[in-house]
Amino acid sequence: MRVLLVEDDDLIGSGVEEGLRDAGMTVDWAHDGQEAMLALTTTDYELVVLDLGLPRLSGTELLDWLRARRDDTPVLVMTARDTVADRVGGLTAGADDYLGKPFDLTELIARCRALLRRAHGRSVETIRYQDLSVDPTTFTVTRNGLRQPLTSRECAVLIELLTHQGTPLSRARLEESLYGWQEEVESNAVEVHVSNLRKKLGPGLIRTIRGVGYLVEKTS
Repeated sequence: MRVLLVEDDDLIGSGVEEGLRDAGMTVDWAHDGQEAMLALTTTDYELVVLDLGLPRLSGTELLDWLRARRDDTPVLVMTARDTVADRVGGLTAGADDYLGKPFDLTELIARCRALLRRAHGRSVETIRYQDLSVDPTTFTVTRNGLRQPLTSRECAVLIELLTHQGTPLSRARLEESLYGWQEEVESNAVEVHVSNLRKKLGPGLIRTIRGVGYLVEKTS
């Protein structure tokens, strides 16, 4: 799952970026509103973590722009402006959650996970599919109660496909979910991960849709 962090403070930004990465998320960090706007026009994100006091284009202006283009990507606002009026204003402008600074990093991560669950129609963290159980917080996969030895990248591909059951995901879309701006992507990385998943979890779990991408069938 790919997250856009928009924060101009280097100390806060580096801490949040590291925390989200440690929680298993792929993070791109934009340092101002204009950089964030460009990122949002070129990349699909599952969540935006947004500071309001930004240079070049404020967080409020960026949020207004995002919602005006009918983009419903979940947005968690984090800001030092923490009066009731500020919170109400941010939520009214289209934010999905609001966290005042200073904040505890574990709470921020928990709120991010809650927004991601809600966006995908889940009330609990664990993803269940047939005889599989996947915990995105620990990147743990079990089948009938027995743990399956997946790498973090393999687990990330599996989570992305299970999260979008019934929708074919292209190789480029899977790459976007796995690799941030600073990470180099090997040309056949996704194919290797999918091949390994089929070997470990069975050949029938992931279908190849020729010319489109990969698909996990939606359960009834």
